[in-house]
Amino acid sequence: MEDLQEFKKKNNNGNRKRKSQSHSNTGNTDRRSNTLTFPLLMAAALSHSHTNTNTHTLVKDCLTKFLSHPIQPHEATCILSLCPLLLRSKSPYIATLTAQFVGAVSLLSFEMNHQVVSDFHTLKALISLIPTSRKAVSMAACDGLLDICSTCLGRQRLLHFSALETLMFAFLEVQGSSTLISLSTGDDVNIASLRIGFQKGELPVLLLNAAIILINTCNIEQLRKIPSKLSECFSVSLKEVWREAHKKMINSDILGAGQGMNLYFSNITISDLAESIFRLSINVDQFPALMSSNIVERRIFWSSEDDFKHFILNQWEVLPCVVRRFSSASLEVDEIFTSFMQSLCFKDSFPLVLSSILQDLISCLPIDSDELDILNFLMEVRNKLGCPLINEQDIRVLRTDNQFKQEVHFFQENSDSCRVKTPHVLCLDDMLKCQEAHNDGYTVALRGMEFRFERVALIVDRLASIFGQPSAGANMYLTPPNSQGLARHYDDHCVFVCQIFGSKQWKIFSQPNGQLPRLYDPCNILNNETIDDTRDCYNFFLNEGDVLYIPRGCPHEACTHYNKQDGSVGFSLHLTLGVEVEPPFEWEGFMHIALFCWKRTQHHSHPSLKSLSGILNVMSTRLLHIVIGLIGNSDPAFRKACLVAAASSQSNTNSWLDQCQRTIFSYLINKISRELRFQEALKSVEAAIERNEDPFQQIKWLGYLNQERESVEGHDWDLDWYVGSTEIKDIFAVYVEYKEMAERVFMDVKSKFCNEVSYDDVTANYKLLHEKYEEVRKQYMNGMLSLHSI
Repeated sequence: MEDLQEFKKKNNNGNRKRKSQSHSNTGNTDRRSNTLTFPLLMAAALSHSHTNTNTHTLVKDCLTKFLSHPIQPHEATCILSLCPLLLRSKSPYIATLTAQFVGAVSLLSFEMNHQVVSDFHTLKALISLIPTSRKAVSMAACDGLLDICSTCLGRQRLLHFSALETLMFAFLEVQGSSTLISLSTGDDVNIASLRIGFQKGELPVLLLNAAIILINTCNIEQLRKIPSKLSECFSVSLKEVWREAHKKMINSDILGAGQGMNLYFSNITISDLAESIFRLSINVDQFPALMSSNIVERRIFWSSEDDFKHFILNQWEVLPCVVRRFSSASLEVDEIFTSFMQSLCFKDSFPLVLSSILQDLISCLPIDSDELDILNFLMEVRNKLGCPLINEQDIRVLRTDNQFKQEVHFFQENSDSCRVKTPHVLCLDDMLKCQEAHNDGYTVALRGMEFRFERVALIVDRLASIFGQPSAGANMYLTPPNSQGLARHYDDHCVFVCQIFGSKQWKIFSQPNGQLPRLYDPCNILNNETIDDTRDCYNFFLNEGDVLYIPRGCPHEACTHYNKQDGSVGFSLHLTLGVEVEPPFEWEGFMHIALFCWKRTQHHSHPSLKSLSGILNVMSTRLLHIVIGLIGNSDPAFRKACLVAAASSQSNTNSWLDQCQRTIFSYLINKISRELRFQEALKSVEAAIERNEDPFQQIKWLGYLNQERESVEGHDWDLDWYVGSTEIKDIFAVYVEYKEMAERVFMDVKSKFCNEVSYDDVTANYKLLHEKYEEVRKQYMNGMLSLHSI
């Protein structure tokens, strides 16, 4: 049904402007009179030599007459069987007319499209015409492919027969040297929906249009099958177009309706082009050998094994600390930030070129924390991909009012308060205003620097692996003299503040309570009154090259201040490298995986949810997941980052770190064993059901492990995981009805779990999940980096 609706939409809009057809009654009558004789004439013609002039003339006349009137499905069916022979004709005109016929039939109906793409010989013959030296034939064949692309099945069949590779090769052969393009408004006012017009010949535009459609149809495996050299060369060509389109988009150099009559316009939009570049980069090796990975470790954290061990055991997620700049003998280590600074231009002139830097950046649309399919992400954002920076999502321009200690946001302060709040996409004028705002005391904060600069991506990639997390992030803050950007606040992730240029004064307070904040929990801006004067406060003055560690949950604020060394007050530029701990990779997540894996080892057959014993067993396991969550809300150890997947270049790190992780695991198992919380868990599930909520929503990510096990073992070994919310309500009612028996079963399940669960068995499944999260986030990083490498 979805494919049918898609076909109707594309057929109504048209993949391209088709020549008008005559609809006269005389033509229709003539058409019907030839319904039976036409196939006979064609067959007779094909029985003669293909070089016979009279034969060619007869075939051309028949095809021309056939295409000059509306095509009827029953007539088209009669001719389709002749198409493979006609497409291979030595006559360019016959091949061209036949390609036009195939395309026209493909657009007749959903059913006719499927009939065309089911013909192996016709598709192969049509694709073979793409790289021909005869321009008219290539254009007709490409037009035919575009018509076939009006259905999902059509696109998949073309991919199966390597049409994409053929189109890419052909485009690289005929594209020419010029990439001058123009943008035009389409039906949608969305910036990313601007149509791209080319000042090249029509053939390259048709080839590019068809190739982009097929690239944006590929799944991961199909993308992997594209020859790497071909993918690389085609990406270079796409980026040339992207560079021109991006420049015109930023400068609002957009043609209105009726303009650009001498251009070749297709349905290629900014978002289509961006998606193709993104997709072709997904499977590219993450980073070239830019630098040794241990340089990142030594520069940011420690100079010896003991330093890192001390950091993990005494300060990680507990206390702030600072690592001062290395001596001049460690210039190699400082290189990781020097190269980034060079990519921003010279440090002394950086604030003056801020607006030009912003013009080269695009919006990095947020990806859901539990997203494990990069193509699903692209499906959701495809109409927004490639648009300029979005205020408050990609960039914040703000300062803290010294009198009220509250943040003032530049664009909100200067916007029309009566205007409906919509995402504010920065135009060129806004980017120039950012530079003016900086001069007026506003801090410019850019998020997602790891998606925009390759060197930063390398740093955060190594940072994530050091702490066993799938990904890390990087924000950049440019603060003018005598100013404070963000008001006092705390983060839901640990940060390493790397002072790139200038200096800054930091004030950090100890955590308000012993509990670490969770990722994506609301983080409040804190007023001075909320900070107890008796709480520990740490003051750090950072100079260029220093690195400051701030644990998550610690309130902090910073401002540019008087430089004690040279008596100057200048602007400050720093990166904050954030280690974001996703829910599955806290220790609580590890314990959910432990229970999930243990349950798998208990049942060689699935307990039936139709029997009382099956209901009690399944629901008791589910309830134990709830208990683990409840304990995690009160015991700080459950919220700490799990470092089981950590990878260090230090030789002896793995031994002591592994022992440390095993010790924490034993503590958490003992904690679960001692805690009952049966009644509390029951009430929690009951309250969620009354609110029509899924009581197990927070651990839905466990379903991925179940899917992986299905693919390995070939069966649904944990069918109860897919029990719907309505069924849960009914099952829970039965569970409560037999409450005393249920509690006994629950205690038995908990006892067995705590006594039988194996740390080594859990780590294998934990790392499997970690690898999947890491893969998707690196695919996202690759895609965004490719769009910024212009």
